[in-house]
Amino acid sequence: MTFISCTSAPVKDYAISQQFREGKFHNLKPMPVNDSGTMMRILWRYITEKRQEPVPVSPVPVHALTTQQLHQENNGLDALYRLGHSSLLLNLNKTFWLIDPVFGDRASPFNWIGPARFHKAPLTPDQLPEITGVIISHDHYDHLDQFTVQHLKDKVKHFIVPLGVGQHLMKWGVNEQKITELDWWQQTLINGVSVTATPSQHFSGRGLSDGNSTLWASWVIRSEQSSLFYSGDSGYFDGFQEIGQKFGPFDLTIMENGAYDKMWANVHMHPEETLQAHQDVQGKNLLPVHNSTFDLAFHDWHEPLNRLQILSEQASVTMVTPEIGQRMNISESAQYQSRWWNR
Repeated sequence: MTFISCTSAPVKDYAISQQFREGKFHNLKPMPVNDSGTMMRILWRYITEKRQEPVPVSPVPVHALTTQQLHQENNGLDALYRLGHSSLLLNLNKTFWLIDPVFGDRASPFNWIGPARFHKAPLTPDQLPEITGVIISHDHYDHLDQFTVQHLKDKVKHFIVPLGVGQHLMKWGVNEQKITELDWWQQTLINGVSVTATPSQHFSGRGLSDGNSTLWASWVIRSEQSSLFYSGDSGYFDGFQEIGQKFGPFDLTIMENGAYDKMWANVHMHPEETLQAHQDVQGKNLLPVHNSTFDLAFHDWHEPLNRLQILSEQASVTMVTPEIGQRMNISESAQYQSRWWNR
């Protein structure tokens, strides 16, 4: 879901994109638009609906990281560190990359209200090494964080974003020369790592007047050793099959699994759909993200992982679940199956 801000990025003309029509970006297929009645029903549910465990009752296990440790562990094997929610630190071709980094305390335009973190990040932006590339899936507050961007902008060489998202970055002080905006199916190659924007089924916007003025995307990320797919935020759609046909198989899929609900099923996948999307793109091992850091829906905090674990076992799919901050070698990802959320 998205939250309301008082500012918005200027709308540019992206007529070159097939997804841009009448001043807005669109999904491959039209989706129902939530009207004011739907929004009131969602608000009423937030006020009245009770859950057993919306936030963890025990601390989420977090492995603290340091700059020195990251340099010492940069041994030539592709790896990743889960930082929380959908934020990931990748170690590819001996360079460091970030996916949807959010180090702020809240997934919100405000620092005093909105969904607060269940756990601290494993390290601060200042502790990160030099970052070759930051990949952003879309401009919602739980994926694009102004605090984080402003603290990272001087140590990041490249920001790779969907069309329009660069306007936010430049407003926050990022040098335009560092920003690469991609439409779906476009690719860039940096230090031997190829990054391709692929379709997803979602929406964008950070304010009242900028809805769908920027594009959203999933991502194909390939290094010399590894082939990864990151779903970004998405409802289930036929596009996953096309991505699998064009780019699969993948050593690892990083799939959205959390913040879903029947009232917004078109833009966030339920666990059954997460598993199907993993199979559609021809993934080997499945890493579920978009969970365990912020309370963004009506389900209990641990439900996404519990449901997907059962479904994956039934389908003989390897679901990998490194703890927050734990290094996971991608070639050995099947070894990382801790059920840490049930402790």
